[in-house]
Amino acid sequence: MAAEPKHIYKILFVNQGQVYEVYAHAIYQSDLYGFIEVEDYVFGERSKLVVDPSEDKLRTEFEGVQRSFIPMHAIIRIDEVEKEGVAKVTESKGGGNVTAFPMPVPRNEGKH
Repeated sequence: MAAEPKHIYKILFVNQGQVYEVYAHAIYQSDLYGFIEVEDYVFGERSKLVVDPSEDKLRTEFEGVQRSFIPMHAIIRIDEVEKEGVAKVTESKGGGNVTAFPMPVPRNEGKH
């Protein structure tokens, strides 16, 4: 009897002005309000002849990380995919079709 294949998710999120594209087997809403939890990251095999420096940077950054808590407002997109692609970091183009979540305007209640 063959083992059921694990789900693979592609997660795109903004971190410090860059767009991260990572792959993981587990993703769910966190008990910490406003966060998404990502577990069990997936990276390509190190035995490849050509090493993508962007994927290598992410592999190093997330090495030893058991779980990440990513703010919901930083998430661009989550896709369930058939197989992992190349994890990468790209510069944010600024603007584009990503809009910041609207925040309430603070009011000065004591001043009239």
